Amino acid sequence: MQAGMNAPAPGSILPLNRSQNSFPVDRAAIAGYAVSQERPDALGSFRDFQLRRPGNTTMIRRLGYAVILAAMAAPMLMPSDALAQRRQQMPSREELGTSQSAPIQQQEKNFPLGASWTAVSLNGKPIADRRATLQVDGNLRGTGFGGCNTFSAAAYPLRAQGFAVGPLALTKRTCDKGLSEFERSFLTALRATQKWDLVEGKLVLRGGAGELRFDRAL
Repeated sequence: MQAGMNAPAPGSILPLNRSQNSFPVDRAAIAGYAVSQERPDALGSFRDFQLRRPGNTTMIRRLGYAVILAAMAAPMLMPSDALAQRRQQMPSREELGTSQSAPIQQQEKNFPLGASWTAVSLNGKPIADRRATLQVDGNLRGTGFGGCNTFSAAAYPLRAQGFAVGPLALTKRTCDKGLSEFERSFLTALRATQKWDLVEGKLVLRGGAGELRFDRAL
């Protein structure tokens, strides 16, 4: 470049100088095209061309800076849809906290088949002057004494501590009124049982007609 002449501004078109065997080139346009079209080969071709021109070290350096800035700005120009999709794939703090604080499931209890039980309370009232019993064997048949008559029925421990009792078969013994009323209440609560549980060593049967509690018989 001749002395006294002002250097061309960045991004301007260089004038044609046939003595240097060159032609006008818009450097910013070529750099922008190479980045937008993802064509580093186009940018490389321009750089090779510039390398063949003497005295263009400053131009090549500026062009290199422009490429670096364009590469740094590319992630900032990512479409909003892609950013939204990336956020959706990342789990939230609430989801991570929920998975860590999930309750531990308790082991399901097994019904004590073959054990003999004596009733100790009916609907929260102690049974002191009456006697009633229950036993469920391995064939899922329940037998016992209701206070006046013996009984038998199918008895089914179910999942989630469910319990079902089939129709009752009774003996035909006649008892006094008070004993007969107790037996009727006991058998009604037993027939309506829906849930069972073991609480502090006691068998607890609950249903639509009340609650029965039994102690294990000796």
